[in-house]
Amino acid sequence: MTRPVRLGAVSYLNVRPLVYGLETKRDLVSLRFDVPSLCAALLADGEIDLGMVPSAAHLERRGDRVVPGVCIGSEGPVASVAIFTRRPIRDVRTLALDTSSRTSAALTRVLCARRFDAAPTFITHGPDPAAMLAAADAALVIGDPALFADARALEAEKIDLGAVWTEMTQLPFVWAFWAGRPDAASPAVVALLQQAAVDGMRHSDQLADAYCAGEPARQVIARRYLRENLRFELDAPALEGLRTFYREAAAVGAVPAAGPLEFFA
Repeated sequence: MTRPVRLGAVSYLNVRPLVYGLETKRDLVSLRFDVPSLCAALLADGEIDLGMVPSAAHLERRGDRVVPGVCIGSEGPVASVAIFTRRPIRDVRTLALDTSSRTSAALTRVLCARRFDAAPTFITHGPDPAAMLAAADAALVIGDPALFADARALEAEKIDLGAVWTEMTQLPFVWAFWAGRPDAASPAVVALLQQAAVDGMRHSDQLADAYCAGEPARQVIARRYLRENLRFELDAPALEGLRTFYREAAAVGAVPAAGPLEFFA
């Protein structure tokens, strides 16, 4: 009997629509949750077959293929990837980067060079906004910590990187997608992941409520986030945004030059 395909997904709210119902398909897939950077590391180590891979990390795995049609993306404000700053952004001298994702760090470098006219010293730090702002002038925070952080309580301005990217390029941004080695996913598994995304988007309110069970204020934020801030289609505009990001990030030395994207059947 063929073993199930081992999936590695990010542990944040934003992936929940993409894994909807997969727990009932144990004959085809198994699933684990980790921070984005660890998903890429697990894929590299062969601990998983397909990972929800940060866009930047995919460039380090030449030959891997992408599940078509599905991603974690945004067009305009994303709410969960942001710089929190206590200074005007062009005056920031030190910027703490969340260790959880290389894609957001690469985008930060692009926007500092192309949009903010800033050249801060970057340091890495665990995802704790208050501690990061104690260590630096500004902090890049991603995922749930960014989504639920109270900028006013932090006495900081929240600069949404999804919004800034779309203002600059008029394109969506692709944060992550399913990827793995060429033999990792059969057409049946690809179809399963595509259908999970369709079904998950139909049940986004239910997923938000379950994820934030017992926290009504967060449930309101989570519902709005899944409905309004995220786009899960890896369509033509998203692919153009992804390729544009790869070019911009390579130009500032944040990622290696990209080759052509290859997709599973």
